[in-house]
Amino acid sequence: MALKLTERAAEHVRSMLARRQGAQGLRLGIKVSGCSGFGYLVDYADSIGEDDTVFEQHGVKVVVDSESLPFLQDVEVDFVKEGLNQRFDFRNPLAKATCGCGESFAV
Repeated sequence: MALKLTERAAEHVRSMLARRQGAQGLRLGIKVSGCSGFGYLVDYADSIGEDDTVFEQHGVKVVVDSESLPFLQDVEVDFVKEGLNQRFDFRNPLAKATCGCGESFAV
């Protein structure tokens, strides 16, 4: 199992972490949400718990809780800028379907 963070995503995360005192990395997770079933959670990892798995890529720690880990196997996280819009882009090989707006996925 390997979660992948692109260099472009890592660069964005590093700039965000520099502005947040005490943040140890990027926290990724999933929640029941949207019309397809699950949505991605993106937050600061202010602490790392016993049940968390930590991946480090391009000098950035990515923290995933044990409940979300099975849904994020081999996910690649990129950071995309399109005009004035910017977002994290998740390429999840486990996703069997996504909703039209791209906010949720089904496994």
